Amino acid sequence: MTTNLTRLYDTKAEAQTVVADLKTAGIPGDDISVIANGSEGSDPILETTGSAAAGATVGAALGGGAGLLAGLGVMAIPGVGPIVAAGWLAATLTGMAAGAATGAAAGGIVGALTDNGIDEDEAHVYAESIRRGGSMVLVKTDELRRAVVETVLDRHASVTLADRRSKYQDEGWDSFDEKRGPYAPSDIAKPDRTRAGMM
Repeated sequence: MTTNLTRLYDTKAEAQTVVADLKTAGIPGDDISVIANGSEGSDPILETTGSAAAGATVGAALGGGAGLLAGLGVMAIPGVGPIVAAGWLAATLTGMAAGAATGAAAGGIVGALTDNGIDEDEAHVYAESIRRGGSMVLVKTDELRRAVVETVLDRHASVTLADRRSKYQDEGWDSFDEKRGPYAPSDIAKPDRTRAGMM
C-alpha cells in the first residue's frame, strides 16, 4: 500500500537538503514532490528535484504564459503568489494554476492537497505556511521504505503543524483564504513569519 508522508520546512534551503538526503537514501526522485514559495527569485531547489530549467528566476517565468510557467516548475497560485513546484504533485498544481488563469479553478491549493490525501485542516496550515515563505516536501512511499523516509524527514528540523496552527490562530488566523492575496517578498523575508503584521 502506498502512503504520502509530508513535512513542512521554513525555507527552500531546508527542503532542498531534505530532498538531497532522500535521494541519497535511495528514494526515487519520481516519488518526491516539493512545493515552495517562489517569491525569492532564483530557485536552486529545482536542481535537486530534477525539474526542467533549474535556476530560472520567478520574475522571468512570470513574464511568460501558463505553458512556460509549467515547464519551469514555477506558477502563480491564488492567495499564495508565485510558487515553485517539482515532482509528482506539480502536475496537479499546474492544472490548478491554468484553471485559475482562465477563471476555472476549483478548490485552489487546499483542494489540490486534499485531493492528494492530506487532511483538510492540515492542508490549510500547509497552504498558509507556503504563502508565508515555507516549503513542503511530500514523499510517496510503501511500507517497506516508510521507516527510511520518516528517518530522513525527521532528521531535519521540520515545522510542527499544531504549533504553527496555534501561532497563526493567536494572530486571528482561521483558515487559508486565497482571496487575501500573496505577501510581499519583504514580509516573507522577515525572520518571524508568524507576526500579526502579515495577516
